[in-house]
Amino acid sequence: MIKEIQLRVNLIEELKEDILLYKASKQLGIDKSEISAVKILLKSIDARKKDVMFNYKVAVYINEAVPEKSDYVFDYKDVSAAKEVHIIGFGPAGMYAALRCIELGYKPIVLERGKNVQDRRRDLKAINQDHIVHEDSNYCFGEGGAGTYSDGKLYTRSLKRGDVRRIFENLVYHGTSEQILVDAHPHIGTNKLPKIVQNIRETILKFGGEIHFETRVVDFVVQNNKLRAIQLQNGEEMTVNAVILATGHSARDIYELLHKKEIRMKAKSFAMGVRVEHPQEIIDQIQYHCSGERDELLPPAAYSLVQQVNNRGVYSFCMCPGGFIVPAATANGEVVVNGMSPSRRNNKFANSGIVVELDIDRDFKKYESFGALKGLEFQKDLEKTSFYAGGRTQKAPAQRLVDFVDGRLSTDLNSTSYQPGLNSAPLHSLLPKIIGSRLRKGFAAFGEKMHGYYTNEANIIGVESRTSSPINIPRKENLEHTDIDGLFPCGEGGGYAGGIVSAAMDGERCAEAAIAKF
Repeated sequence: MIKEIQLRVNLIEELKEDILLYKASKQLGIDKSEISAVKILLKSIDARKKDVMFNYKVAVYINEAVPEKSDYVFDYKDVSAAKEVHIIGFGPAGMYAALRCIELGYKPIVLERGKNVQDRRRDLKAINQDHIVHEDSNYCFGEGGAGTYSDGKLYTRSLKRGDVRRIFENLVYHGTSEQILVDAHPHIGTNKLPKIVQNIRETILKFGGEIHFETRVVDFVVQNNKLRAIQLQNGEEMTVNAVILATGHSARDIYELLHKKEIRMKAKSFAMGVRVEHPQEIIDQIQYHCSGERDELLPPAAYSLVQQVNNRGVYSFCMCPGGFIVPAATANGEVVVNGMSPSRRNNKFANSGIVVELDIDRDFKKYESFGALKGLEFQKDLEKTSFYAGGRTQKAPAQRLVDFVDGRLSTDLNSTSYQPGLNSAPLHSLLPKIIGSRLRKGFAAFGEKMHGYYTNEANIIGVESRTSSPINIPRKENLEHTDIDGLFPCGEGGGYAGGIVSAAMDGERCAEAAIAKF
């Protein structure tokens, strides 16, 4: 017999060996000897009150053995001589599209503009230390996409879009810790992700798939509304049957190409704002109701905040406890910031995007002439403003939090994890009013919700502009483009995902849809 139950454990109990076994036997009214095992299904922290509790969802095996193997089996087969599916982009959507093709007996041919994870590191160093942006290899482009050098957050609300557990199990298959299967808000960590990505690449190659790095797609050959071929930057042309377009939300050249060729797209609403960075200790003290350092059993504290300001949501996005802020520009002449954390989340700073919802129909009147690209052009302009305000390098414009809300230039700034450095700038006046005014009110409101959050010990750093795609590439029920036969818009770049897991699930679905065309 197997029974699923909920258990609560305090900090003192958490230290005790077999505490879950003891609590399970007591709750079920059975002797401990009758319990073969207590398997953790889900673990979370409840820090709403002063006494912090661990919540466990467990499966109690009563006189029954625990299965040794997972219910999920990944049956990869040799596809080296099979029919081909072309995949543009090797982020989470592209990777999982390729893996699914192999499972279904088709050969994925992956075209990735950037470099492999090892070679990417040199270009990341160039951004951080030399302020040089390699336009095909950076924090957004390259093997694993923007997800590789990110926090590796796996939490998703997209539970109806596919089998989330299947993606998690596949990540474990490729070397991720099994802890992701039980954590309520699982993450892998920026230090662990490159190896997982490499393992996925090796699986694809082992079973006959192809991956071409530093291979940029520059044109589509369309005849009679059917995609016939793709042209590469090196002059090569590839004949295609089905193409999964998984280029991510920063591949602006692809959007511009589609626009130029009059392939249907539409502007979509998205969010923009800034990064806020606090000492992690401040967030720990607020969330865990403690003074001094948090209990060693507790992870660095996270937070989630939302406030309605003038009929728009102002909210935290991609919160990174014990993390650092990185330069996420994809071209020289722009400054973009993003956040990430290592697996142990042991950096001394906490950072989060704080962004404002933008309405594509109301907020971009000056950009209407750009049609479907209007949100993209707005995004570009703000990133250019950030570049000039930072000092025309990868230094980012910044302001102390209270100074920002009060509309006062900061005479100096706090220490930061942002490696290229900060430049004091009046973000309160540089940000467009639709963003800046709402952020200022939002931060003040957050200070009421989290006492201690609203402090000049925190920096505001700009600009957080790549939260999601400003464009949607429309598709039919079968996931094919509404007008172009053989083109399958996929993942974040198409406007169909918002993170690693949702992108991976969409990649699998698009692979299945593309194969159904054969």
